[in-house]
Amino acid sequence: MERPEPIRPFLRWAGSKRQLLPVLSDYSPRRFGRYLEPFLGSGSLFFHLRPARAILGDVNADLMATYEQVRDNLDAVFSELSAMRKGKEEYYRIRSSDTSSLNPAEQAAQFIYLNRFSFNGLYRTNRKGEFNVPYGGAKCAGVPARASLEASSRALQGAELVSGDFEVVLAQARSGDFVYLDPPYSVAVRRVFKEYDPSSFCTRDLQRLRRWLDRLTEVGAEFLLSYAKCEEAELLMEGYAARQVAVRRNIAGFSRDRRRAQEWLISNMKTLGYEEA
Repeated sequence: MERPEPIRPFLRWAGSKRQLLPVLSDYSPRRFGRYLEPFLGSGSLFFHLRPARAILGDVNADLMATYEQVRDNLDAVFSELSAMRKGKEEYYRIRSSDTSSLNPAEQAAQFIYLNRFSFNGLYRTNRKGEFNVPYGGAKCAGVPARASLEASSRALQGAELVSGDFEVVLAQARSGDFVYLDPPYSVAVRRVFKEYDPSSFCTRDLQRLRRWLDRLTEVGAEFLLSYAKCEEAELLMEGYAARQVAVRRNIAGFSRDRRRAQEWLISNMKTLGYEEA
């Protein structure tokens, strides 16, 4: 089955799996009913595969609201985005603005702008819920072109967008679906970058996720999961096929701090060697 032409995500996201896309694509099924992704981030694999039907979710409500506006209200989003200037002063002006006074399209444009010009694509808020990532510098790529946003909008037309816990998405899985999971890492022995505050994904969440892997298998859905090579990953791997892959991490945001690391791909699919007992 021919896959559509991949799309480059319009958002930057620390921890993105963009560099692993050739491997993830190879291990993804050629045919499936719907595509489900409960830890969406920048949606690298979704935009690479461009499935006709999808259920996409994330705990980050601002992120999901942005996707909704790009899908349903692109003209207004792009109009607002085009009026924003590039530069450090503009970045901090927009970052300090009161988002409660903005309409949904304006909020989405602001989210995209701050994401594109923030340091290393980080998403971080203070205790008041205010975005507080510093300016990323003059080398940032700038706002996405209209053609890029239009392609993303088209890809999102067949997607149901969900804001909330990963269980909300996984509870909708059924036989024939393909589920990709890239959860934040819960690693006790060393610091690994997480897209969200560490308290939002802990050992209890990892245990919940493990139970859902078994449920997905029981209903006949296929899953592929990415996770750091660590002791905690053993809970997710037990009884399933697993392969190690090398990734380049850039935790500090500077090229001198980039290093190679190992991650696990875990799956209940035969493409990864899993055979049900």
